[in-house]
Amino acid sequence: MSHRGRWLAGACTSTVAAALLLTGGALSPPPRDVSRSGGGTEVAVGAYLHYGSPGVERMQGLSRWLGGADLRAGHTYLPGDTWENIEGAPDSLRTWARWRKARADRLFVLNVPMQEHNEGGVPERRIAELIRSGAQGEHDHHFRRLAERLVDLGVPDTVIVLGWEMNGFNYTHRCKPDPENWKRYWRRIVAAMRSVEGQDFRFDFAPNRGSDAIAWTRCYPGDDVVDVVGMDSYDQPPGHSFDEQVDQPYGLQQQVDFAKAHGKQISYPEWGLFRNGDNPEYMRRMLAWIADHEPLYHSITDYCPHGVWQCGQNPRSAQVFREFLSTEQGRGGPSGFGREDDGEWERESGARSPSRPRS
Repeated sequence: MSHRGRWLAGACTSTVAAALLLTGGALSPPPRDVSRSGGGTEVAVGAYLHYGSPGVERMQGLSRWLGGADLRAGHTYLPGDTWENIEGAPDSLRTWARWRKARADRLFVLNVPMQEHNEGGVPERRIAELIRSGAQGEHDHHFRRLAERLVDLGVPDTVIVLGWEMNGFNYTHRCKPDPENWKRYWRRIVAAMRSVEGQDFRFDFAPNRGSDAIAWTRCYPGDDVVDVVGMDSYDQPPGHSFDEQVDQPYGLQQQVDFAKAHGKQISYPEWGLFRNGDNPEYMRRMLAWIADHEPLYHSITDYCPHGVWQCGQNPRSAQVFREFLSTEQGRGGPSGFGREDDGEWERESGARSPSRPRS
């Protein structure tokens, strides 16, 4: 999903979020701390609400809207416009780090681009050159610097969603122009970040659902440098029905089977509604799929057209999402959402939204 879309959505949903925060205030019983799914495996539930500090602040509103659910996965992105930002320059990382450290059971998920100008419309030939440069170690220092910053901020156990949707057509960090060197480049990045003292990162390999520009299995860099096999899956073709999304080549079932064969956990860093509109059947089936397969975490993309809380155009799906998670929490289902007492550190931190990167 477009990074630029995330910046725009963060700006455009502020008014909607404020109104929802007000209506959510009437639904704020003491949070239920339910941390295990039906199979006994912890599942951290989250939502992408904004890339910067407002994303942290809005988690309380979403929690209230869900009847006090305990959001446990915080998810954001580093802008891919400049190497400085990929190195972790945005001030909002401090706010996310404070949120993560407030409770030991939280999970901080950070999408990290592998190239600058990551949405710059860079041609295939140039991307192939950039991949080869990365595979030769030219960019190792940028990722070492990012690792040092995360360790210094006290979040050495961050889940790194590196080079997400690499099997697609859009990002400069895409795999298709040179899959073999792309895998070597991934391996160098992981080696550089793991070389930093005190780190305990997990690396999440998260392609788009389906074949897209290249079969994502061709981009898989190896079991020793991947900890989680994720998938970004939106309700759109190929996959008019949920069954098709499961059964299509390189779809949801193949992700689960591949991860099991390689001894990895799964995740869903991005999922939500899209081209099939307000689709409560998709919402029911995707939530049931997640509950059945117990990923490490999942994070719905919560802005229009994908979302349910900050997007008023999907009321039927929003009702399903709300009722399902409330029911799951009540019977010991997936955990995930922020507590009321987070407001204290937010006031101390002076959380603010950084200027929108041009990526």
